[in-house]
Amino acid sequence: MAFEFIELEIEGTFKIKPRIFPDGRGYFTETYKRSDFEKVGIKADFRQDNQSSSTKGVIRGLHFQREPYAQGKLVRVVKGMIFDVGVDLRRDSRTFGKYISAILSEENKEILWIPEGFAHGFLAMEDSVVLYKATGEYNKDSEGGLIWDDPAVNIKWPAKPAEISGKDKLWPSLEDLKL
Repeated sequence: MAFEFIELEIEGTFKIKPRIFPDGRGYFTETYKRSDFEKVGIKADFRQDNQSSSTKGVIRGLHFQREPYAQGKLVRVVKGMIFDVGVDLRRDSRTFGKYISAILSEENKEILWIPEGFAHGFLAMEDSVVLYKATGEYNKDSEGGLIWDDPAVNIKWPAKPAEISGKDKLWPSLEDLKL
């Protein structure tokens, strides 16, 4: 297998370490291979690829899409470093309101799988470029969010944010969230 899949504390979430093949020219790696992902239970039908650029200190999120446009996300960093977060919003889950996190960077080349039913966001710890595959297409009417600093979720952000969009400052708390 071209990947090492490490299941995180919340069922269905994975940190993924791809095999890196370095040589004198640089390196080669696979970042997704359907058959390998399906072997660990990730049966994703990707519908959209996204890329964002963020300066150090920016928080993006916590975002999600409601059904029928829910999105599972396969997140990786091609430049810089982020603290990436997924918050379980599946009401019937024993881990509802809990979060997983990982440091993703250009250097470690790790990938995070966040399934449908999660809010996603990150803090850019350096100027960063983030790529992610999504299982659903973005739909403005299905857009939702969770406030990044909700005390009920209690995310242990590694640094204080320098910038947050106006929209991301106004998302509701977990208690007030309408799914």
